[in-house]
Amino acid sequence: MASEDKAVPTEKMGDLKIDSGAGKKDKKNSGGGKKKEEKPEREWTPEMQADYDRILSVGEECQNPSELRGLILAKGRGSGHPTGFNLYDGFEPSGRMHIAQGVFKAMNVNKCTFPGTNSTFIFWVADWFALMNDKMGGDLDKIKTVGKYLLEVWKAAGMDLSNVEFKWCSEEFTKQADKYWPNMLDIARRFNVTRIKKCCQIMGRMEGSLTSAQVLYPLMQCTDIFFLKADICQLGVDQRKVNMLARDYCIAAKIKNKPIILSHHMLFGLKAGQEKMSKSDPDSAVFMEDTPEDVERKIMSAYCPTQEEEKTEKKADEEEDAGKESMQLKEIKIKNPCLDYIENIIFSPPDATFTAGETTYSDFETVREKFLAGDISEEELKRGLIDALNKLLEPVRHHFTNDENAKDLLAKVRMYKKEAPPKVTNVRRLNLVELSKVSAGSQLVFAPVPFATPTLQEAIDVPAILRRAEDGQP
Repeated sequence: MASEDKAVPTEKMGDLKIDSGAGKKDKKNSGGGKKKEEKPEREWTPEMQADYDRILSVGEECQNPSELRGLILAKGRGSGHPTGFNLYDGFEPSGRMHIAQGVFKAMNVNKCTFPGTNSTFIFWVADWFALMNDKMGGDLDKIKTVGKYLLEVWKAAGMDLSNVEFKWCSEEFTKQADKYWPNMLDIARRFNVTRIKKCCQIMGRMEGSLTSAQVLYPLMQCTDIFFLKADICQLGVDQRKVNMLARDYCIAAKIKNKPIILSHHMLFGLKAGQEKMSKSDPDSAVFMEDTPEDVERKIMSAYCPTQEEEKTEKKADEEEDAGKESMQLKEIKIKNPCLDYIENIIFSPPDATFTAGETTYSDFETVREKFLAGDISEEELKRGLIDALNKLLEPVRHHFTNDENAKDLLAKVRMYKKEAPPKVTNVRRLNLVELSKVSAGSQLVFAPVPFATPTLQEAIDVPAILRRAEDGQP
């Protein structure tokens, strides 16, 4: 990389040609021959600056801004690049969608794919990941149904889908297994188990409770970045560790241009002490199909402090839960979920306003100062938030009430949540000889492997298979 401001993202980030002499001097240019002239850097225009500022506003952190500038120069507005640059986020189809995944995500995607930006946002529908994380009782068909429901929510929430692609993990794995799995294995061999387990915060799991499949999860998520040829990883702060793993892999594998990490803010849960919202607790968040009554009940009972709370010391013998560590990169002294919603959802669109009492405000800082000073009461703040949220959610409610396909998907998702998870039983060995069901030395032969519609030839082959079994042949 010639300089921080001239980073040109590679087109072949997903390729595995990692030992092809990367980093060695180019023999053609090492002698007295003429060096290839470098193209002059494009002029940085006000429109490009607007794209840069808008994309950067999505993240609580960017690793790093100079690389984002280089990406816009190389592939962005006016570059003439045929495909532009790719942003990516992955999501597990794991149940109902809360407002951060719905409205907040739709707003962020629209900022990143603003007309003329020359960008595409790729959503990785991680159905296999949900299976590994034991969502929907490990039923892949149910997981896929939930994925279709989430797509309907985004459509209704106002996400501009003209520059958005949805790719299903299970389908892409099947079609391009020869590219995906070798890359995953190369990532796996370059990091030890301790490093990988530290990334398991992405699933909200304590290290001691991880299954073997869940240890694979960070490796596969890291692989997704290169498999999808993502220039920007636009995920939440809770996914930061595995995204940093991808940048470290680039160093180890001598891949020139690292994926840029744009980590968005994680909204607080509505209850005291909740660092993020939880799908398992329906009162910890506003959900996308909540009724006006649901929204009012949740917000009116939400935690709404005006002062910084005292910090509690962790006990010496307390196990560290990766899912409960801080979800914020910047220090927030007063962890007020109502203010958090107002700042990051209500004031997210350009020229947004917020009304509390009889006064309308055009910026968040004024609202915050007035509330902390007592000029806006808690009830006025909450009533204003309820009205603003219901306006955002009304198109989603309308869609899931009047669109038959969307209505059917929501009904199924609600039914899945009510169903009891399947009971997990230990596999036990059945000894038919000990039970006197068969005599010692008997053989059990599946000939052919059982299925509903055997062919005539397979039926004719059965006697030959049985004869081989009698002779001790495989």
